Formats: sequence, C-alpha cells, structure tokens
Amino acid sequence: MKCPFCDADNTRVIDSRPADDNHAIRRRRQCDNCKKRFTSFEKVESQPLIVVKKDRTREAYNRSKLEGGIYRSLHKRPVPADDINAAIDDIENTIFMSTEKEIESSEIGEIVIKRLKELDPVAYVRFASVYREFKDIGTFMEELKKFIDA
Repeated sequence: MKCPFCDADNTRVIDSRPADDNHAIRRRRQCDNCKKRFTSFEKVESQPLIVVKKDRTREAYNRSKLEGGIYRSLHKRPVPADDINAAIDDIENTIFMSTEKEIESSEIGEIVIKRLKELDPVAYVRFASVYREFKDIGTFMEELKKFIDA
C-alpha cells in the first residue's frame, strides 16, 4: 500500500484489529521511507450496487460521492471526524442492507438527510437545501420550521 504522505510503496502493518462490528479490519501502517503512520481499512468486496439517478441513468455506487456531499454540508461545523466517519459508515450499511442490486439516488438522499438531522442541524439544512432543490427563501423557511417544530 502506498504511503499517503510520501507516496512510497514500502509500508508495513504494525497493528490489526477488527472494526465495524467485525465486518472490516483496521490496520495501522508505518511507512518505511518517511516513518509516518496511517490507518487503512479492509472490507469484503461485495456485489456492486447500482445507483439509479434522477434522469434514470445508472452508475456504480461510489463512497467518495457520499463522503463529498456529507463533508460539504459539515464544512466548518464542530463535528468530530470520528462522528462523521461513523455516520458515513451507518449510511453505507443502511444502503447495503437491501438485497436489491439497484437503489434510487433519492432513497440514498433521504437516508443521508435523516442521519444529518441527528448529527448536526446546520449540516442537515445545508444538505436539504441542495438535495431538495429549494427554489426560494420561502421553501427554505418551511424546512427550517419543520426542523424547529420537530
């Protein structure tokens, strides 16, 4: 595995332990070149999940897209990285719990919105405003009222 700091190919495993309720292995690695340490995770490769987009096109599920949307909504919010990663893992586990080979992007969006609502109210509103395509301030205020009344 390449070192994320110096891009060297020579890294070694220092420690391995179960993670994600024994569904993954967490490995601590050290680069032989720069001596820095980093963490990697190993998971069983499952059957590819296909995401059906709004325009009915299909593409393979991509965790980095999920992470990107969540990180953008949490930008400059006081949420610990461990909580963010746990939320992403929870969302991903929910997505993959289905026995279906395809999932609508709207279904993923609703799962994300529900989890962000629990994690951080500002991130929830940020994500919802883009995901639900708020057209004006009135729509935005309606969503805020729902959140405050809940």
